[in-house]
Amino acid sequence: MKSFILMAGLLVSSALPSQDGPTSRPAYDPLVLSVNAKVQRVDLVAKRGARDIPILIYSPAGSHVPLPVLVFSHGLGGSRMGCSFLGDHWAARGYAVAFVQHAGSDEGVWMDLPKWRRFGALKEAASSENLKLRTQDIVSVLDALTEWNGDEGHPLFERLDLEHVGMSGHSFGALTTQMVSGQKSGLFGGKWGEGRIDASIALSPSPPQVGSLASAFAEVFVPMLLMTGTNDVSPIGSNNMETRTKVFPALPETIDRYELVLDGAEHSAFTDTVLFGENSDPHPNHHRVILALSTAFWDAYLLEDKAAQEWLVGAAPRRLMEAADAWQYARAK
Repeated sequence: MKSFILMAGLLVSSALPSQDGPTSRPAYDPLVLSVNAKVQRVDLVAKRGARDIPILIYSPAGSHVPLPVLVFSHGLGGSRMGCSFLGDHWAARGYAVAFVQHAGSDEGVWMDLPKWRRFGALKEAASSENLKLRTQDIVSVLDALTEWNGDEGHPLFERLDLEHVGMSGHSFGALTTQMVSGQKSGLFGGKWGEGRIDASIALSPSPPQVGSLASAFAEVFVPMLLMTGTNDVSPIGSNNMETRTKVFPALPETIDRYELVLDGAEHSAFTDTVLFGENSDPHPNHHRVILALSTAFWDAYLLEDKAAQEWLVGAAPRRLMEAADAWQYARAK
């Protein structure tokens, strides 16, 4: 039989021997963790020339097999310490998760300023130049992870499966994710797709500021999951649910694509920090749905888990959601 424990808001299972014979394989559930799942965190720094790129690595403690890799990009004014609920869960499910901190658009932009100057500093940091730096940071991080994975003296030696890499981010980090997944930008030239990425999740995505949607997303080359909320308004910029939901129909038909719209979810619903002016009591089910769908997506596209693939397109996601939440997907043609 199986016992269940509620830990940190997640259902944790422990398979116990059945008195009636061998246990059958349990149904796929992206929220279930082993009772022995423990997560360790390691702070590292990648470099690109003189630029330091801090990275916080989450991974399952005691793992001795190469782990598929997830890279996460924080929102404007954030840091590698944010969205820890994602890092802890994904790592407990068997991933090595690299939370990247982007100098020039991180918490260093505002932390030492008086409150009346912070908004202006953040607005200035939301620039095309910083977006370009962010995309370059992701390339440098993947280069560093590859180097460390082959360095016998490094803590990450032979711990990473860099043939299976996912990319995610929130807000400005979502835009960073879109760029390295193949989106083109009219703000600066060149292509910024990172071919080592196999799947991506954009939390609070946004359409391009200039140019056509069809042209911008025509060369996105990986399966993509988009998440937003009906009250997902950025403190800086003009994005809201109406603009964010323009991304899904603009994605090319050559990729699998998914979209979740959480009813009542604000911009901070996809983080672990309530932003100024938002509801101080987030909906208790939002993180649960975010964790379930994101984990199933990674399992489906990075592990090629058929049970996860079937779960994503079955009835299970809707059973987790509130009635007014919206969920849709389209498979590649």
